[in-house]
Amino acid sequence: MIPGGSVDLVVTDPPFAIEFKAQRSNYNRTGSRVLEGYSEIPKEEYPKFTQQWMQEAFRVLKDSGSMYIFSGWNNLKDILIASDDIGFITVNHLIWKYQFGVVTRRKFVTSHYHCLYVCKNDKQRKFFPFARHSKDEKRPEGGSMHYKDKEDVWVINREYWTGDQKTPTKLPRELIEKILRYSSEEGDIILDPFLGSGQVAIVSKMLDRQYIGFEIVKEYYDFANERLKTNQYRLASPNISSAPLPFN
Repeated sequence: MIPGGSVDLVVTDPPFAIEFKAQRSNYNRTGSRVLEGYSEIPKEEYPKFTQQWMQEAFRVLKDSGSMYIFSGWNNLKDILIASDDIGFITVNHLIWKYQFGVVTRRKFVTSHYHCLYVCKNDKQRKFFPFARHSKDEKRPEGGSMHYKDKEDVWVINREYWTGDQKTPTKLPRELIEKILRYSSEEGDIILDPFLGSGQVAIVSKMLDRQYIGFEIVKEYYDFANERLKTNQYRLASPNISSAPLPFN
């Protein structure tokens, strides 16, 4: 349905395929505010599934476009293999370090996420090195601000929407905004084939980008659509009385 070579940037967080139960109470959340319906991919089907959606992403991307794929370590190999097989060029392997992971007893705590930054044509891909900080901007403690911001380990906290509706997983606004500013410009078309709560579309709209998203879970689709239609970043739970939080 999407013409070939028509998308400027893909930003996506595919399903985990780690038998993630997406329980309402995960991470000590209030269950009644967490939307159900998370759709998982069977582990044995994940390599084929990954090849199929990444092939389509390659088809719809412009030569000047690029893609950021988030992944846990469990199935990272499938994404790396598919990327090479399809013909993507790896630009960076980024690490998103968040504030804490799930407590463990017999192994180390995982408190980071991988992000593979790839493109079709490394000479034509868009990248705006001073989109967030000027060339001469300095950090308060000394050193270059734009250099620090472009290091490949990003320390960005998860978002906790206390008292509001939410999905089991979502990327924080700051993370998506950083990607959009470095790898796109106003009016560009941003695609997320696994839209979930609508985070990529929401932040794209905030930054005056166009957006396309796909979501097979109706409850998530309705949630994302409501956020977009009402220009609200967070939606209060039905039983909670709170003021809306509009885009800013």
